[in-house]
Amino acid sequence: MNNVTRRHWLWASAGAWASWLVGCTSRPVKAAVKPEKDRKKAPEFALKDAQGRVAKLSDYKGKVLLVNFWATWCGPCKIEIPWFADFEQRFKDKGFAVIGISMDDDGWESVKPYIEEKKMNYRVVIGTEELADIYGGVSSLPTTFLVDRQGKIASAHVGLVSKGVYQNEIEHLLANKPGGTSDDDVKSAAGAK
Repeated sequence: MNNVTRRHWLWASAGAWASWLVGCTSRPVKAAVKPEKDRKKAPEFALKDAQGRVAKLSDYKGKVLLVNFWATWCGPCKIEIPWFADFEQRFKDKGFAVIGISMDDDGWESVKPYIEEKKMNYRVVIGTEELADIYGGVSSLPTTFLVDRQGKIASAHVGLVSKGVYQNEIEHLLANKPGGTSDDDVKSAAGAK
């Protein structure tokens, strides 16, 4: 292999690796929490989890919810799963939850063993194309939405973003109480008296 061919191969390999890290998409990643006035209501769903119980978006009213569309075959999804398990553990007592919506074609056949293998400590359901459509046409995996305590979509991410981005957004949303006040606002008001 000559130097020119080797250089092209290395650039092609680096490009393929970068594409895999970004996710199964070529769209730019959005990383900011939307202002409250710009947030839209998250679409309702009712899907069965691995235990056969119905999970509904409305079950999470008053909580910050991370809604993750994923699949067992998606490389970037495999990177995120331990992050989401960590967030579920660390923030569940502060009013936070994760729900994973698998888009695997064979449903529970591949998903149930995967949940066990990856030690997914959060609720997982099997999604549908109709649900993907009402969430804006989820066409790439992973696609993740952070839903605020009022049930509105505060941020959306297509592709892989850093754990720190998610953590910052989760902490920001957890600090905002229902009605839009934050812990800092409450402390400031108390100090002003």
